[in-house]
Amino acid sequence: MTAFKAVIFDFGGVFTTSPVENFAIYEHANGLPEKFIGGVIKKNHHTNAWARFERAEISLEEFDGAFAEETRTAGFEIAGRTLVSLLRLDLKPEMVAALNRVKDAGYQTGCITNNLPKFDSAAMVKDASRMDEARKIIALFDQVIESSKAGVRKPEPRIYEMMCEALGVAPEQCVFLDDLGINLKPARAMGMTTVKVPIGDVQPAITELDDLLKLR
Repeated sequence: MTAFKAVIFDFGGVFTTSPVENFAIYEHANGLPEKFIGGVIKKNHHTNAWARFERAEISLEEFDGAFAEETRTAGFEIAGRTLVSLLRLDLKPEMVAALNRVKDAGYQTGCITNNLPKFDSAAMVKDASRMDEARKIIALFDQVIESSKAGVRKPEPRIYEMMCEALGVAPEQCVFLDDLGINLKPARAMGMTTVKVPIGDVQPAITELDDLLKLR
């Protein structure tokens, strides 16, 4: 068995609450079908408005109209700006503690995050007073790849390859954590050991990570 050398994390939904939780609240409040927003985001997930926006291929103004059109076609119109307004998240200090254990044990660390132009991962923190705290968390990683700067996003295989290259490790030497199964699949296919972070409770993933790395 190949020894692990690096742990790669998603940010939103791992170090923060999940946007999916906010989507569910919005859907319930507005009488929309359950998981409606996620369904639109997943449809044509390499080429739709959300994918293009996360790769910084279109502006907020263009995304606003394009997402409205996609959701209207699906049955209920939601402006792109409305979706962006739902990306206000709370930090998960227990995952930060896990990251510090990983670092203290000598593993390399990386963060692969799908984010938006002019609206980075730290800006998604709901409490503006904690944005500096979020940026300090991001600064803990040895390498960070942001979709809006790299022009490539999860689940496109290239972004995982880029992180392996940046860390100087093989996929088989990596553990990758994400809250979305669609993002774990290509990482697993290329040889990474994957850990799914449950929406609403990160502790099971932390326990699994600690067990994999024998940190406790």
